[in-house]
Amino acid sequence: MKNLSKKMMKRNKIAELMGSSDFGTEVTLMGWVRTKRDSKGEFSFLEVNDGSTIKNIQVVAEGTLANYTREILKLTTGCSVIVRGILIESPGKGQKVEVKATEVKVVGWANPETYPLQKKRHSFEHLRTIAHLRPRTNTIGAVARIRNAISYAIHTFFQDRGFIYLHSPIITGSNCEGAGDMFTVTTLDLQRVTTKDGKVDFREDFFGKPANLTVSGQLEAEVYALALGNVYTFGPTFRAENSNTSRHLAEFWMVEPEMAFCDLKDNIDLAEEFIKRILASPLKDCRDDMDFLNRFVDKDLISRIDDVINNHFEHITYTEAIEILSKVKKDFEFPVEWGKDIQSEHERYLCTYFKRPVVVTDYPMGIKPFYMKVNKDGRTVKAMDILLPGIGEIIGGSQREDDYETLLNRIKEMNLDPADYWWYLDLRKYGTVIHSGFGLGFERLIQFVTGLANIRDAIPFPRTPKNLEF
Repeated sequence: MKNLSKKMMKRNKIAELMGSSDFGTEVTLMGWVRTKRDSKGEFSFLEVNDGSTIKNIQVVAEGTLANYTREILKLTTGCSVIVRGILIESPGKGQKVEVKATEVKVVGWANPETYPLQKKRHSFEHLRTIAHLRPRTNTIGAVARIRNAISYAIHTFFQDRGFIYLHSPIITGSNCEGAGDMFTVTTLDLQRVTTKDGKVDFREDFFGKPANLTVSGQLEAEVYALALGNVYTFGPTFRAENSNTSRHLAEFWMVEPEMAFCDLKDNIDLAEEFIKRILASPLKDCRDDMDFLNRFVDKDLISRIDDVINNHFEHITYTEAIEILSKVKKDFEFPVEWGKDIQSEHERYLCTYFKRPVVVTDYPMGIKPFYMKVNKDGRTVKAMDILLPGIGEIIGGSQREDDYETLLNRIKEMNLDPADYWWYLDLRKYGTVIHSGFGLGFERLIQFVTGLANIRDAIPFPRTPKNLEF
C-alpha cells in the first residue's frame, strides 16, 4: 500500500458506480474478488465487491496488462485487489456498467485450498464458526448494511422529534428488572476471594460494592427525562440467562426512550409510529439487500413488513388476551392462566388471530417489574407489549410509577433493597411527573426485518452460553 501513488488511492464505491452514466471516466476500485473466469481470447472477467452494495461490478482485464500472466490469471475468490480503469457501458445482460481495467494490483492473496468461503452456499451454523469472514457473504453483508441503515433511522426518528441521546452506564450497581441473571463485574482475585459471614466481601472490590453489567439503561434514562423532557438510549445490554435458543443473546442492543409528561396512551402511540417508521427505512435505503433476502431467505419478507407498515395495530388487554387464548382448541406447550406470563407461542397465536400486530396492555402486577405504574384495580399495571407477526414481542414498555410510597412498597415486595434505589426513589420526592417509556430489542427487530431464523445471525459477533469467540 505504501508504494501506491496519491492518484491511485482515490476510491470509487461500487454502490455509486452501479447507477452512473459517466462512461469514459477513470475510476479506482478497492475490493475483493468474488469470482473470476478466463477467456480463450486472453482476457479475464473479475467479479469484484467492496461491501458498499450487494452487487458486484465486472472488471474486464485484458491479457496486455503487465501482470496478467504473473498475477491476474492466478486470482481466486477472496483475493483483495485495487483496480484502476475506465467506466464503460456493459454489453452484458443484467448489468449496466463495467470497468475496463488499465491496472490491477493484487493487495492480498487467498489460498483457494484453505480459504473457507467459496462460490457455494454455506449454512448459517457453519458461518458462525468463521464470524471473522462471514461478512463477505451476500447474506451477512446484506444484514450488516440493513443494520446500519436501521441504526441511522432510529437516531433520525428521535432527533427529528427533539429527543436527546443519552449514554447510559454499562456498569451498574442496581438491577432494573428486579431479578437475577446479571453478569458480575469484579477485579477480585477469584482464586483468593475474601469472604465475610460466608459471602464475598465486596468492600475489597474496585467499586467497594457488587457491580454488574447493565440489563437496561431505563432507570438512568428516567433521571434525564425528568430534567430534559424526552431522551433515549441506544446501546449494549447484558443478560446472563442460560438460554441456548434462536431468540436469546447474552449481549444485545436496546433502544429505550423515556418521556416526561407522557402517559401509557402517548407511549403506545409513539411506539407504533416508531415501528412503522423504522421498518420503512430498509425498504427505501437498502432495497437491493431486501430484495435479495426476500428471494433467498424469506419469500414473504417484504409483504409481511408492508402489512405492518400499512395496517393499524390491534389493542387488547392482558385479560382479553387470556380469554382468547383459553378458547383455543389446541394444546400450547405453556398453560394459559390469568396471572401467568404470555409466552412466545401465545404471542404468535394472537398475531395470527388478529392478522395484524397486537398491543397488549394492563398486565398483572405480579409478573411485571417494580417500576410500572399500578392501576386503580390494585391488580394490574399500566404496561404494554407490542407483538409482531411471526416473532412475538418486539417492544415492552409502561407508564412508570410516579408515587413515592407505591414505588417503595413495590421495591420491597420484589425483595429488593430500597437503599440500592435511593436515588430512583428521590425522583418521586422532588418534582415527580407522569412519565413513560419502552424498550426495543434491536437484534429481534433485525430478525424481523431480514427474515433470519436465528438471532445469532442478526449481530456481528453473538455472545451466547459457552461461546466467546472472536
